[in-house]
Amino acid sequence: MNYDTDQLRKWALKHLWMHNADWSEMAQTEEPLIIVEGSGLRVRDTNGNTWIDINGGYASVAVGYGRQEIADAAYRQMKQITYFPQRTANPSTIQLAVRLAELAPGDLNRSFFASGGSEANETALKIARACQHRRGASGRYKIISRRDSYHGGTGGVLWLGSAAGSPRTDYEPSPPGILYAPQPLAYRCEFGSTSPSQCATRCADEIERLILEEHPDTVCAVIAEPIASGPGAAVPSDEYWPMLRAICDRYGVLLIADEVITGFGRTGKLFACEHWGIVPDIMTVAKGMCSSYLPLGAAIASESIAELFAGENRMLRHVFTFAGHPVAAAAGLQNIDILTKEQLVQNAAEVGSYFKEQLQELRAETAILGDVRGLGLMLSLDFVADRQTKAQFPKSFGFSERLNTQLKNRGLLARSHANHLLNLSPPLCITRSEVDEVTELLRQAIHAVGKSWKEKS
Repeated sequence: MNYDTDQLRKWALKHLWMHNADWSEMAQTEEPLIIVEGSGLRVRDTNGNTWIDINGGYASVAVGYGRQEIADAAYRQMKQITYFPQRTANPSTIQLAVRLAELAPGDLNRSFFASGGSEANETALKIARACQHRRGASGRYKIISRRDSYHGGTGGVLWLGSAAGSPRTDYEPSPPGILYAPQPLAYRCEFGSTSPSQCATRCADEIERLILEEHPDTVCAVIAEPIASGPGAAVPSDEYWPMLRAICDRYGVLLIADEVITGFGRTGKLFACEHWGIVPDIMTVAKGMCSSYLPLGAAIASESIAELFAGENRMLRHVFTFAGHPVAAAAGLQNIDILTKEQLVQNAAEVGSYFKEQLQELRAETAILGDVRGLGLMLSLDFVADRQTKAQFPKSFGFSERLNTQLKNRGLLARSHANHLLNLSPPLCITRSEVDEVTELLRQAIHAVGKSWKEKS
């Protein structure tokens, strides 16, 4: 098919409100790219140029682009039934709920479906607060999240976490009862810890201190990503999650694991909480569950939580029009089959480990690369102006803009953020040879920025 790229771009700049984008700025840089085709981790634009998507969409394209099997599954479902009358169910959605119950840790076995991660986390918060009400603890309304985390963009979860690069002043005032705890990122620990173990312990202790300070009878839940994406693949030391689970149990606080990014193999386990043998009370998933082929997410509750919503006047009063959509469910089932049959979770663990090794070698030769971290194929590069002090670049240098330009010049689609981070979450089907190719292009881009910094400083 022939495309008029200039016309499409003009229309996009005039009518399309894109994610976190300024259309006036994009107009000056010949953006947006108009992507029309993809296979694996490569996509093609309307001008025939091929790009490597090293962040897998929004860390969400797990099985890769161009999987005909998923399109066929969605088409078959659409030919059967495209939606459902009120108070009815359909085979695909039921089967997906059963599949999640089989795969999820522990007794997490009842799913409320949504259209994505934000809705899944909104659902989790409503379940948590309603659960406390049904337990007779209506005073428990406060939610603890961690600074520099991200849990979605809708009106409620927007206030969870507190990424410095995403100010929320436009949307103030914040709702009551939102509390913030430290992020267990050893490389930039708030407490100046001398080891990952010390950082993890101090950060977990701070959550307990916060619960006690606010009074346990007012605290509803703690929500946290097993590995946080906002500060760049923040993998906590092994002490952290068992401590957090024990603290929540001690004070009757629910634990919500946000696995929207980490779930379905991203970290080399099907769910990241399995790295620490932890079963949360509620787990949220999206992205990799359907590899972003269709909008799909879910909040999965434990048996003990779900049973509180059975009985007269006890149901969860909550609905999204597209929750449990049969076509999305069919695509999700096919996506999970591909993950399983092609052993992509194991591939994420093995090739992810190889990728991290290559990046660590790159760090050894690159003065501005301060830290390489992550698990599986959820990796992050943390850049510094001075490796000894870990100081960030002055805003006047425009580090992220410089790196983004260098990446784009080499056909890599990824964006640095926060003036020092680059997250790498490619599709789980990436091969070692593709890792070698990507690493070399990253090397060239980073060295170019490093040279500019050296000349400036």
